[in-house]
Amino acid sequence: MSKTAYGVFRGTISDAPDFDPTVDAETLYNAMKGIGSDKETILDLITSRSNAQRQEIIAAYKCSFGQDLIEDLKYELTGKFERLIVSLMRTPPYHDAKEIHDAIKGTGTNERCLIEILASRNNKQIQDMVAAYKDDAGCSDSGEHIEETVTDLPFGTRDESGVVDADLVQQDAQDLYAAGEEKWGTDESTFIMILGNRSVTHLRMVFDEYEKIAEISIEESIKNELSGDFERLMLAVVQCIRSVPMFFARRLYKSMKGLGTADNTLIRIMISRSEIDMLDIRECFRLRYEKSLYNMIKDDTSGDYKRTLLNLCGGDDDLAGEFFPEAAQIAYKMWELSAMTKVQLRPTVRPAPDFDPAADAQDLRKAMKGFGTDEDAIIDIIARRSNAQRQEIRQAFKSLLGRDLIKDLKSELSKNLERLIIGLMLTPAEFDAKMMRKAMEGAGTDEHALIEILVTRSNEEIQAMNAAYMDAYKKSLEDAIYSDTSGHFCRILVSLVQGAREEGPADVERACADAQELADASNAESDDMEMKFMSILCTRSFPHLRRVFQEFVKCTNKDIEQIIKKEMSGDVKNAFYAIVCSVKNQPSYFSDRLYKAMKGLGTDNRALIRIMVSRSEVDLFNIRKEFKDTHDVSLHEFIQGDTSGDFRKTLLILCGGED
Repeated sequence: MSKTAYGVFRGTISDAPDFDPTVDAETLYNAMKGIGSDKETILDLITSRSNAQRQEIIAAYKCSFGQDLIEDLKYELTGKFERLIVSLMRTPPYHDAKEIHDAIKGTGTNERCLIEILASRNNKQIQDMVAAYKDDAGCSDSGEHIEETVTDLPFGTRDESGVVDADLVQQDAQDLYAAGEEKWGTDESTFIMILGNRSVTHLRMVFDEYEKIAEISIEESIKNELSGDFERLMLAVVQCIRSVPMFFARRLYKSMKGLGTADNTLIRIMISRSEIDMLDIRECFRLRYEKSLYNMIKDDTSGDYKRTLLNLCGGDDDLAGEFFPEAAQIAYKMWELSAMTKVQLRPTVRPAPDFDPAADAQDLRKAMKGFGTDEDAIIDIIARRSNAQRQEIRQAFKSLLGRDLIKDLKSELSKNLERLIIGLMLTPAEFDAKMMRKAMEGAGTDEHALIEILVTRSNEEIQAMNAAYMDAYKKSLEDAIYSDTSGHFCRILVSLVQGAREEGPADVERACADAQELADASNAESDDMEMKFMSILCTRSFPHLRRVFQEFVKCTNKDIEQIIKKEMSGDVKNAFYAIVCSVKNQPSYFSDRLYKAMKGLGTDNRALIRIMVSRSEVDLFNIRKEFKDTHDVSLHEFIQGDTSGDFRKTLLILCGGED
């Protein structure tokens, strides 16, 4: 039975009282006797015994009936339910060994399974797994392979003393910085040595120190400097150092979201953590995804398989209705981390070297002259120049040829390609103004687009957009918002469109007062609450709001996101929620918007164009990394599968890589 650092058992499965393995063996034998089997009895018995007790049942079954219980279960059960029940009967080291064996056998390797197991297990668990791997006849053919996998990377050798050497903390942080951010290329061996061997307590202090030196988090550095499976492995190690339960909460969510379920991942985690930290994983899951793990499993699985998983899960946290104190502590830590993290924003489109605007103007004219249009030439020039360079090309096109480049492009191109190329040719302010106009014209209003633009732009960008809007449409953007929206949502947008958000760092004393005001407002009437939230969320600087949201957890034992989702509705809820998400992690917010634009049937091409154009010279590289991290598929792959032709080609150039 496993306990946390505080000595409290945090699993959901423990030793059954008054246990008698012989009686249990007979119950299971009777459940499988004759035609058909009593699956309910099997799953209820097995999920109410600890793993050690299940081993005793296996031995008693053989003594009483001269048969192998696991073989009988395999014969009687089928599909995912069989896999789950049989896996529960294996010892933890043998279960891990079997998972590793299955991950590396045959053609192709399941790297994510390898990474999950190796990054999350302690020294003893890894050593026991290697021993089980070598002992098992089914795995012996690959025994050397697993030893190489574990010994090539320093797993099973972590310092578990808990002792921290302050001088070594400083040195390790400096060495990691020198091996990555400071160096051309990356010294992977330094990352392996430090992240694989130092104690958890020591590394948490190293990560804090690293952030002071590099001015970005260790996670951001890994995303920037590493790639492929090694990047995923090092990120998994860092996430496990930060919080093993949060690491597994993320893995479980990814296994169930979207179309289809990654059942092997779901089974592996639910079994391996049921006697260790399933309660902590449940709390992290509800905190991060605002839905209980129990309900996610319930919605995503069926039959006896579902019943077994729900028994392992052990309870529905949504029934409690309130936030639980342990999760509040995790939320507080998440906001603290968000406040400390300085993200180095990285574009995917940069100024082209050896730039010649006159030559580009002539080449574009040539691509559009005569019969037919050379779309490839147009795309290769426009998508591979910075916006400032495109403005020079516009000028050169007019002065050399006496023609309006944007008008010519509109007449030669069509549909989504035309919208994308024109979007790239406009200045950022012109483009934002046009997107705001498009969001409000016609019968319906695209509230999500209005929110996205106004929440994520700086004061300077909003003011430039206001001027561009007035210039293009002879009406103020504020008046347009008044005409097209109403109520509190209108007031929120009008507040944001002023472009007068405070700037600068957090004021701690004021942040505590703001947090208390938000806490008091959370219990007020709906109108009063929304006005108070608007007065703070629409005016304070982002660094200040990070501190406010952190203090809010202290005041209420709740996360601000939870209050917004629970107490508000409609566009007002969406606007405040977007502000909170942008404050927490803006690239992650855009990653989520891109995912929603492309998932399911049909594509929201306007949202896709808007984000790819507006972020390509700001932080599209960061957005790409967040996309891969959150959705386990690269943005490049998603665009490739969801779009086609020249539109796709242009988007992929803007995307800038496959990850």
